[in-house]
Amino acid sequence: TLTSTLTSTTRRQHALQRTAPEETVTSSFGRFIQGVQPSHLSPKVIQRSKRMVTTEVFDLALQHCQHMYAPDDISFVYGRNGTKLSPTLAAFVNGVAVHSMDFDDTWHPATHPSGAVLPALLAISDMLPKNSKPRGVDLLLAFNVGIEIQGRLLRFSNEARNIPKRFHPPTVVGTMGSAAACARLLSLDPTQCSNALAIAASLSGAPMANAATQSKPLHIGNASRLGLEAALLASRGLEASPLILDAVPGVAGFSAFYEDYAPQPLPSPEEVEMHSFLLEEQDMAFKRFPAHLGMHWVADAAATVHKALMDLPIRSISPNMVQDILLRVPHSKYINRPYPESEHQARHSFQFNACTALLDGEVTVQSFQNEAVLRPELYELLSRVRVEHPQDNPANFNRMYAEVEVTLVSGDVFRGRCDTFYGHWRNPLSEESLKKKFRNNAGAVLTPDRVDALVQAVDELEYLDDCTPLLTPLQ
Repeated sequence: TLTSTLTSTTRRQHALQRTAPEETVTSSFGRFIQGVQPSHLSPKVIQRSKRMVTTEVFDLALQHCQHMYAPDDISFVYGRNGTKLSPTLAAFVNGVAVHSMDFDDTWHPATHPSGAVLPALLAISDMLPKNSKPRGVDLLLAFNVGIEIQGRLLRFSNEARNIPKRFHPPTVVGTMGSAAACARLLSLDPTQCSNALAIAASLSGAPMANAATQSKPLHIGNASRLGLEAALLASRGLEASPLILDAVPGVAGFSAFYEDYAPQPLPSPEEVEMHSFLLEEQDMAFKRFPAHLGMHWVADAAATVHKALMDLPIRSISPNMVQDILLRVPHSKYINRPYPESEHQARHSFQFNACTALLDGEVTVQSFQNEAVLRPELYELLSRVRVEHPQDNPANFNRMYAEVEVTLVSGDVFRGRCDTFYGHWRNPLSEESLKKKFRNNAGAVLTPDRVDALVQAVDELEYLDDCTPLLTPLQ
């Protein structure tokens, strides 16, 4: 009968779905998340990932969220003495805080990987009983799993290698990375790990139109929170597509986010002699000031011109001296903002950061305060800016450059160029510079002794019997 035929067909389909996890890209990711061990972390990966933990920034992001949801006294909020929320909401609030100033790390292909992962892992660690806190090396391994999954997914697309136009990457791969990291820390089995990724895919994605607005930090908070929720749902038996990471003709899985998505299986640690994490070959960029990463090129090029101008007998810079300012930068619409009207727009404006560096010799945290953003002399300089987009200057953090050419009323021309700024992965911040940045940011909300305790806990993270020394100073 028709009914029995349909029933038989349905059973065959279900049987295929049950066997699929053994032979798909999606299942290979699940096996990797479950199977990777601390011994697979090389000294370089441990050192680089600890730098990423150190550079997380602290800011005040609780005011609205604390009243939107009822706290249930489990997971702490960074720098808010005694304030607790549910684990998922703590992951959200702390994730928002990480990106509130656009001061977190940046990877290639472009994303902000740490902010989506670390808050969720710390929320889980708070959630676990005192006698069940994860070891430092287990936390570090879960963190690296979350970073690795983001990097692998990004490398399946050539589109993802350039500055994004459609989806903000942390809302796509960040959510997946959070789910993977949480699944690892919760010791889920391979099928549950695959389900966590598939559930996370349904919770991913936010448009680039909200970059340079107050809503952008929500992207990181949601990635952290929703990845944690996906892992928790998977741990409780919720199932999702076993083919979410595979290229299935006619059915969009993860390919919905990247049109040229071409996935490859991820070898299980048992299948290779030594798994090589992407962090081994591709280091992070750490920002010296809180703005879009592309701003660091143009700021350094403009600072070179500032120095040359200060060597003139007049030893000062006035808009009246300047006839024309030419910027040669990549074509990227959302960071081409001639007249930014807020600190968030200023953080995403080639023009603003170039003119700030021309006037002041550098761009700093204070450069984005209202009195600095709205000063008349800056607007006078902005009115003299032209922008060109050379063909050999792609919107790609591994290949771009910035040139600043200033023509004075006198006819004199001064030029500055930056190919690699200090803080880029080709010219990384020193340990001293990185810890100075951390102390300045963390010191805004934590006492000096707590900041010192955090620095020490991160330095010794892989040796801690449990991660309490990392959690306590944040409370």
